[in-house]
Amino acid sequence: MIRELVLATRNRDKREELAALLSDLGIGIRTVDEFPNVPDVIEDGQTCEANAIKKATAVSRATGLLAVADDTGLEVDELGGQPGVYAARYAGEHVTYEDNWRKLLRELSGVPHERRRARFITVAAVAFPSGDVQVAQGQLRGLIADEPAGARGFGYDPVFLVPELGKTLAELSPEEKNRISHRAKAFAQVREILSRQKVLSSEKG
Repeated sequence: MIRELVLATRNRDKREELAALLSDLGIGIRTVDEFPNVPDVIEDGQTCEANAIKKATAVSRATGLLAVADDTGLEVDELGGQPGVYAARYAGEHVTYEDNWRKLLRELSGVPHERRRARFITVAAVAFPSGDVQVAQGQLRGLIADEPAGARGFGYDPVFLVPELGKTLAELSPEEKNRISHRAKAFAQVREILSRQKVLSSEKG
């Protein structure tokens, strides 16, 4: 049986969201900050999948435990798919969430509503101590708003509009966001991966 897992992220906002998405699995959820020997992982992959796999694998090897990591990109049609995998550092290194989404709004200044289509893509990687890695993916399509709205969430949430709801992700409660988001969709698949592994482990034992 799987007893515990490590969330391979040092981002507090993301860690809280991931913990909520996995909270009812009956598994102990630990954070990478609990393991001082885990090195920082440089996210230099060309894709979200590469970054997620690299983080999960490194943390699993360092801790000897099952590790889960994710990486999220934001693709904006009008910008040729940018910022893509570089979403977290779109405005440069060591910038704030607001720095990133304000740059995005500047890039889209004057672009009409119907041409502001975008999608979030989250790739999650589950790395087992055996060395096996399994990958899940989720997407959320929407529009980039003309101006920020809402005070919840993090990252680009204040400017990512969900047309069916008429709200940005930052205007949704955590429970609402975790029902529809790209990360929620990816982690629903992670839950299935973990559930299957628990069943297999139980049968073998």
